[in-house]
Amino acid sequence: MKTSWRSASLVASAAAVLALTTACGQDSPPAASQNVGATAAPGDYGSIGTGNGVAGAAGGQQASPSPSSPSNPAGKLSVATAEEVGKVVTDSLGLTLYRFDQDSEQPPKSNCDGDCAKTWPPVPADDVEAGEGIDKALLGSVTRADGTKQLTVGGWPAYRYAKDVNAGDVKGQGVGGKWYALAPDGKKAQGGGAGGDGVEGTEALPGLSTRNDPKLGEIVVDKNGMTVYRFKKDEAWPKPVSNCTGECLEKWPLVEPVDYADTKGIQEKGYMIFDRTDGKGKQQTINCSPIYTFAGDKAPGDTNGQGVGGTWYAVRPDGKLVGAPEK
Repeated sequence: MKTSWRSASLVASAAAVLALTTACGQDSPPAASQNVGATAAPGDYGSIGTGNGVAGAAGGQQASPSPSSPSNPAGKLSVATAEEVGKVVTDSLGLTLYRFDQDSEQPPKSNCDGDCAKTWPPVPADDVEAGEGIDKALLGSVTRADGTKQLTVGGWPAYRYAKDVNAGDVKGQGVGGKWYALAPDGKKAQGGGAGGDGVEGTEALPGLSTRNDPKLGEIVVDKNGMTVYRFKKDEAWPKPVSNCTGECLEKWPLVEPVDYADTKGIQEKGYMIFDRTDGKGKQQTINCSPIYTFAGDKAPGDTNGQGVGGTWYAVRPDGKLVGAPEK
C-alpha cells in the first residue's frame, strides 16, 4: 500500500492549513477552463437518475418491502462474483452485503441509524453460518444503538440494500462514494478498477488525489476514487460559503476535512477547511472553493455529475472547474 504522501508531519500540515485560511480574500476567482462535456437541463441540484441511490446516511426513498428486510436472517453466507465488482459476500438468498465508510472496524461501530437503516437494513447477527469461501474467524457482531446485534465481517458492520431485490444485484455499489459491497476479507469489493476506465483500486488512494479521465483530463478524486465536484453558486472569496443545503446535500455529499499530508497532486495554496452555517460541520475546499461528490456516481471513474444543471463541474487539482462555459 502506498504511504509516501502520508509521511509528512501532521503538525506541520495543520500549521500550513491554518496559514492558508487567510489567503482566500487575496486572489480573484480562478478562470474557467474550456468547455468540456455536455451541460444538463436547467436546475441547481440535478437528478440522481433511475436506479441510483442517495448519499450516505441521507437514506432517500425507502424501497417497498423486499428480501433485504432487517427481519430476514442472513443464514449461510457465501461468495459470489459480480461483474466489474469482483468477489462479494452474499446471504442465503443471494443478496449482496455492504459496508459503510462512516462506520468503524476497530472497534466495530455502526453509524447508520434512522432513515439510513431503512435504506440500508443492518444484517442480523443471529443464525449466521459461514459457507464456502467465508472465513468463520472473520465473522462477528456489534451491538447497535437499539440493542440489536448486527453481523460484522472483518470487523465491518454488514448491511443489505433496499433496492437489491434479486440475487446477484449490486445496485448499492459505490452509492454516495461511501457504500461498497463486502469482499470476503471484509474489505471493499472493487474488482481492481471501475468498469475498465483505468481507475485503480481505491484501498491505496490518499484522501484526495487526481486521475486522468479520458474525457475530462486530470480531475480530483476522493479516497474511494469518486469524482470530486464544485457548485458554481458557492462562494470562495473573501471566504468559503456553501449554497448547497438540505436536499441538495443528499445528492451532493460534502467532502469532509482531509489533512493535506493525506493528499497527492493537489494545490496547497487555498487548501483549507471551513465551518458550514447549516450545522453540517466542516467541509474541505480546494483553492478556497467547497468540494463535493455526487450520489449519482455509483462507482469509481463515474462522472455523471459533470455539467448537471449547468452548475456542477468536476475539479482540477488547482481548484478550477472542468468544462464550465465562460461567462
